[in-house]
Order: sequence, then C-alpha cells, then structure tokens
Amino acid sequence: MKCIIVVIYSIVLKAFLHVLWSFTRVIHVPFFCFCLTAGLTVSTSIRILDKRQDCNQLGLKNCQIKNCPDERIVKPRQHAPNSPEVGPHILGVWMDEHGPVSVVNVSWTIKSDGNVKVLQGSQIDFLDESTNQSLCVQFVFILRQQQNPNLSKWTFSLDGVVVEPHHSYRLSILNLPEPADDPERLRMNINIPGCDDTRIQEAQMCLENGSLWNPHINHSVDLKEGLGKFSIDVHFEAAQYSERYQVSIHSKGFNSSKSVSKENKTSLTVTFEFGWGQLPQCKMELLIQPFFVRCKNDCWCPKKDIDLCKYYPPRTLIIKACLALLVFGGFLAFVLWRAFQKDPVNSSLSAAKQQPEGFQVRERRRLLVIYSLDHPLYKNIVLKLSAFLATKCGTEVFLDLLDSTRLGVLGSIQWLDWHREQIESSKDKILILCSRGVKAKWKAMCGDKQVFLREDARSVMGDMLSPALSLMVPHFIRSASFEKYIVAYFDDICSEDDVPSPFNITLRYKLMKQFEELFFRILDTEKHEPGIVNHIDGLSGEKYHQCASGRALRDAIEAFHAYQLEHPQWFEEELLESSKTSSEICDDAKSTINLITCTYREPDSAQVTSHLNTQETDFTVNTSGLYVAEELQMCTSVEFNQLISENMQHV
Repeated sequence: MKCIIVVIYSIVLKAFLHVLWSFTRVIHVPFFCFCLTAGLTVSTSIRILDKRQDCNQLGLKNCQIKNCPDERIVKPRQHAPNSPEVGPHILGVWMDEHGPVSVVNVSWTIKSDGNVKVLQGSQIDFLDESTNQSLCVQFVFILRQQQNPNLSKWTFSLDGVVVEPHHSYRLSILNLPEPADDPERLRMNINIPGCDDTRIQEAQMCLENGSLWNPHINHSVDLKEGLGKFSIDVHFEAAQYSERYQVSIHSKGFNSSKSVSKENKTSLTVTFEFGWGQLPQCKMELLIQPFFVRCKNDCWCPKKDIDLCKYYPPRTLIIKACLALLVFGGFLAFVLWRAFQKDPVNSSLSAAKQQPEGFQVRERRRLLVIYSLDHPLYKNIVLKLSAFLATKCGTEVFLDLLDSTRLGVLGSIQWLDWHREQIESSKDKILILCSRGVKAKWKAMCGDKQVFLREDARSVMGDMLSPALSLMVPHFIRSASFEKYIVAYFDDICSEDDVPSPFNITLRYKLMKQFEELFFRILDTEKHEPGIVNHIDGLSGEKYHQCASGRALRDAIEAFHAYQLEHPQWFEEELLESSKTSSEICDDAKSTINLITCTYREPDSAQVTSHLNTQETDFTVNTSGLYVAEELQMCTSVEFNQLISENMQHV
C-alpha cells in the first residue's frame, strides 16, 4: 500500500512541474523570472528589486526581459549591430522584503544608424569584483525606426540592482546579435561609496554600521576640592544597533576606559574619577567606541577634546619648587663636569660607557702568531692578517716571516721560547691559527705518519709549528695559561675539525665572522657588560674589508677558497714523500725535542727537565715545569708510553 502511494505522489508531482513549466513559457509578463527567483543568477547578493521593468515603449516590437541563455546569438559582422552608448547611473536606496537596501540604476542608448534594422536586443552583465558574483539580463526587442517616436535615441534602463557599500562592479553591455569576429561591448566600472555617502546612508547595512548615529557627546566636571579629586561625567546618545560601548579618556602616557551597556536606554552616562596629581596633562581626548552589528570592533569612533586646565588649582608652590630643583640640578651638573674635566681617566671611562658603539682602545698589545705553512696562498693570508692587525687594530705582531734576521741568529727554538717567556710575563697573547697542516703535524707528533709540506721545504726557517707546539702545549694545559692562548681558524678555508685535541678545552674563533670577539680577547675586555654592548667600528665580519688592509685580507681568503674548490686534493698535493731538505727539517725538529707530552694520566703534577743540544745552534734549552692534568687526553696511552721510553733513552 505504501509503495502505491509513493508512485501516485511522484506521478502527480511530475505532472504539476510540467504544467508549471508550460505556463511560464506561454505567458510574457515582464520580468517574471525576477519575481520567481528574486535575482537573475545564482548570486544571493546581486539581485534586481524592480519586478516591473519598462519594456513597453512605443515603437518596440516583441519586447521581453529574461535571463541570459547559455547559447550565444552570433552573426557575421555585416549582420550585427554596433555597440551601445553609455548613459548615467543613479545610486539610491530602495525597499525590499527585509528593509532598505542600496541599489543602482543603469541606462544605455542605441546609436541612430542603419544597424538598427539588424538589432535584436541588448545584454547586460554585472560582476561584483569583491565577491566574484555575477548577474546577466537580456532585453529582447525589434526596432522599426532608427529613433523613437519622440525623434530621440532609443534609451533603455535596468533599475533596482542591489549593490553593497565599498564594492566595485564591472558593467558590460552588448547589443545583440554579437559580431562573430570581435564583440563590441560597452564596458564601465561602478564603484559604490561607503556608508558615509548620503545617498545610501539609510540602507539597512549602513544603519547596522551606525551611519546615522549622532552621539551628541557632552561632559561635565565635578570638583571635590576637599578630597583633592574631581570627576568627569560623560553623556551621549545610544544607537539603535549597538548594545555595548567603551568610553575612554586618554592623553600622553595616560589612559582610562570603562564599558557600558545600553539596556533599552536612549542616553547613557559614564563617570570617571581622578586625583589632581594623577593626570599628566590637563588637555585630554574623549573617545566612544561602539560595537555595531556589522562592523563589530572596527566601527567609527566619535571623539571630543576635554580641557581641564581651568579646573586645576593654583600651583605657585609647585612651580617654585620645580624652579629650585632646576637651579640646584644645573649647579650639580656643573660641579660634576668640572670634576670630570680634571680627571681624564674617569672622563674617558665615562665616555666609553656612554658610547658603546665607539669603544676606545687604550693600550697597544703584542701578539705572537703560530701557524703552519700549508700553501703559498695560505701564507699570503697569514701575512695579510698580520698587516690588518697592525694597521687597523694597532697590534704589534710577531711573525717568523717578518723576523727572519733574528731567527737566523737565535734559531727557531730560542726565538720561540724567548717570545713565549715575554708573553707569559705580560698581558700579551699567542694566536694559534689552526689548519689542515696544524692537525696533521700534531697527529705526527703523537705517533702518526710524518708530514713534510712543500712550503716548509722551501722556507729558510723550515717547520716552525712542530717546535712551537712542543714548547707551548705543556704551558697551555695549565689552567692559569689558558688566557694567554687564542685558538682560531678561517672557516671559509678550514674547519673546526682542524683544531688539535688539546685546544678543544678553550674557545675557537671563526675568522673573520668572530674577529671582533677575538680582538676583545686580545684586549682582555668583555664585549658584553652590564647594560652595554661594546663594538669597535670596522672589525665586524660585515665591515672589516672596508679598509685597504681588510680588503687585501678578504681577497686573499677568497683566492685560497676558490683554489680549494678547483683542487679538492690540494693538501695531499702539498705533501712530500721524502726529500733531503724535508728530512733535515724533521731530524732537526726531533733532535731539539726530547719530550712531547701526548697523554696525561697522573692527576699529580710531574716535572721533567730536558737538556736539548742542537747541531745548528750553540745553545742549551732547559725546559721545566711541565704540569699535567688527568682530564686532558691528547693521544693514546700506547703512543704516550712509546714517546716516554724514547725520550728517557735520550736523557
């Protein structure tokens, strides 16, 4: 039984829809589709309110207004009309079933020429550029004459198109049929103003944004002299579509706000109470923030200035006290200025603290540079770094390449030991530049394969790094000596892996990114002090190359970096298997070193005294006070035992 009822119901429904469709095709009531759908497209915002569009002008034949069909009416150019002419558009407010809405009326005219005979109508396209919604209408008609019965151009209009404030619409009007080659369209843009425009202020959307709200703000001041206070009463009219308001009084450095609800009232009052000394200024600004249905927290806020100066009590005593404080403060500042003028040391310190960007170097320091001759391009970098330290930083640099005369007289061991003793007894520093050669030579000293570099063989001094490490590592591992040694490497051409293991217990600086921090270490100065960050102009990684010596250093680094990219095996190419010169250098280094401490196993200190005699120089070097620490393990215990046995045989 239920199945029979469902079948009968579906048959009746289909029959009703068929009759309804036939009825709509037969009748020609103007704009029936507008009445049925309240709009000619799927858009819910763009619609047409006028359901009685004028399509019954005298002289028109078969005039209809309908939706745009899916199929286009296209004819060859000679059988198609020209484009229409634009007419004025009018903005206003109409009523719909929900209330007043903003609408626009557009019009266009037909050119009075022979193409009127082939004209079959006009098509109007509306596009909301803000929401991409559209509307399309066709006026279908036939004209018998080039002009209307009043002997003027034929004029048509589409009225009551619903638009929204602050939206932009693109209008396109085309005469039918369309030319097959290039449709001639009349295009124009219609920009709808905001709710402050008087033509649409009464639209429902604008009313819900407070377009007609006039708060009529008033205020009154009540003095309470006995209590040292006063109050401000703010009065204003409430709006229809805002239930809540925030009232604020503010000036420079001061703000006070209160929230209030309408609660079916037409006028509201908010009271503020202040003490005389609470307000920093007597001129203030009053602001009322409404919360309308549409704009929410982004609504227009009326403002009003409040002048409380006439209500303030006399302040003669306060003015006199302020003047006295100014005079006393000026006198005190003068006395302090005179005192600082007499004390140049305090004056310079004060200036340095007040100007952290321009840190002043007050003492010239000396620096011994230890490095490995890995490559001619790397030697050039070391020379350019020394020049930069001397010219830009004012540092006295000791470098074997720059002191060959004294090296020839004293010999490498005495030259290095003399500089080390001078630095140990002063505030000067030793800079160790780590590289591939430094790591390889250190591993060779710990029992790995011997390393002979091509540049060491060419140098008159030979390998200066191995004797330097043998003299300085025992002193370095003493905690009191950490501050004397600075470990760094050029991160563009070297890496942190090139740092020997004994130096992993101290800071490793990346050059030239951290050169400023390294230079503060040379000066025994902290870059970060309480409330101050010191800087030295021209020493940062971004600015060091702005001077001539800095540019030369940068160019040298970039040249070696480019060479390494072209020759990935550059270090292996610099190694020598064996040669007479390199063997002599190695034998000389071994004969001058009786003890190299590679692993420290005993927690107690040990003292080893070695008498070193060399064949090239007539002197004896006594090395004492080699203190060890259990935490530092530079080589393996097997290598250490082997080295101790060999050195004990020499002793």
